[in-house]
Amino acid sequence: MREFRPLSNTFFPPVVKNLLIINGIMFLATNVFGGSLGLDLNRLLGLYYFESPNFRIWQIFTHLFMHGDIMHIFSNMLALWMFGSVLENYLGSKRFLQYYIITGLGAACLHLGVQYVEVQALKQNLSAATIHEVLTNGANVVKQGMMYSDPKAAAYTAALFFPTVGASGAVFGLLLAFGMLFPNALIYLYFFLPIKAKYFVILYGLFELYSGIANNPSDNVAHFAHIGGMIFGYILIKIWRIRRPGDFYM
Repeated sequence: MREFRPLSNTFFPPVVKNLLIINGIMFLATNVFGGSLGLDLNRLLGLYYFESPNFRIWQIFTHLFMHGDIMHIFSNMLALWMFGSVLENYLGSKRFLQYYIITGLGAACLHLGVQYVEVQALKQNLSAATIHEVLTNGANVVKQGMMYSDPKAAAYTAALFFPTVGASGAVFGLLLAFGMLFPNALIYLYFFLPIKAKYFVILYGLFELYSGIANNPSDNVAHFAHIGGMIFGYILIKIWRIRRPGDFYM
């Protein structure tokens, strides 16, 4: 027996629709308040490393609704609608929302865990004076659009004072679920090149893993958050014993 209640084939199912609205409102508020009031909502609601002076516990959740620029929110919301609508129609709204939130939180936890390992390695190669300098003045250095000349000090500063924003972790969880539940559905790369969902998910996952391990200093994408969303998505699908649609017909 299914442990979820599927919907009819709705173009904008309720959870997806409301997530799109909330993300849109937060993006608009970020730009309006940042321009007119000087209030940086990304600083307040984006996810900082937990040793950062800017870290607040609610950021583990609120960063899912913040985005950096128009292309960032457009790509995430397009993927949310494309994959999320199919999944919500199949899983039902309650189970879909649970899946979305848990994968988003799981992605944040893995991202913070990887950050912890990276930051500890950096601190072992920095003097106590440099660490104190970054903790004391790093926020002002970033605010002024500058950075330390020492690459290790710069990396430590970035870890502490550059927030992570975006729904990408949860979106990658949706991508994983779509690939597992609808493996032979075609995804059109750049709206032109068809590829089966199962191959797309595998290739994209391997690319994210490679990019995360490569750790290019100029890359500001949280690749391990993406991987975290996929890992937690896989675990949930197995725990909840969600099967592909065809598996229910014998």
